[in-house]
Amino acid sequence: MREVDRRSKHSRRIFLKGAATAVPVAAVAAGVAVNIEGAWADEASALTPATMKTLLKVARDIYPHDALGDSYYITAIKPWDGKAAKDPAVKALISDGISRLDQNARDRHKVAYAEIPWESDRVVLLKEIEQSDFFQKVRGDLVVSLYNQKEVWPRFGYEGSSAEHGGYINRGFADIDWLPKA
Repeated sequence: MREVDRRSKHSRRIFLKGAATAVPVAAVAAGVAVNIEGAWADEASALTPATMKTLLKVARDIYPHDALGDSYYITAIKPWDGKAAKDPAVKALISDGISRLDQNARDRHKVAYAEIPWESDRVVLLKEIEQSDFFQKVRGDLVVSLYNQKEVWPRFGYEGSSAEHGGYINRGFADIDWLPKA
């Protein structure tokens, strides 16, 4: 029979040394995570990082898909920075639209648009500017830039173009299983 030594192999001193090392490492890691999260917005050249982050929130509120990560929305809105760099009218349209949205949010909720915690409250603000050129531009561009990403298609069950495979007639056109049989 084997005898097991049940005495602890760890002393208080070893525990404190480990804890003293772990706390600064955890603090640094937490700080890095916060900075990495918004790093994509810092790459913008024409639009401010705050504008880009607000555009991300606007994009998520206009086309809400909980199953899609922010990376797809970021890919969809990043080109606006390049458009704003080339065309001062686009830069003014986006900057003024975000400023107006933030001001409406501050008037109603005392915080900027991106800081409003509830989606339903942000949607109310978007409905107020629904007819503006800014909203129409963002909505119109997003429908193409978000849904035209091939990485997004499988998440919605879309297999892509069927023309090169003989068309839909040969790829499940008549595979309707949700209608009652006649």
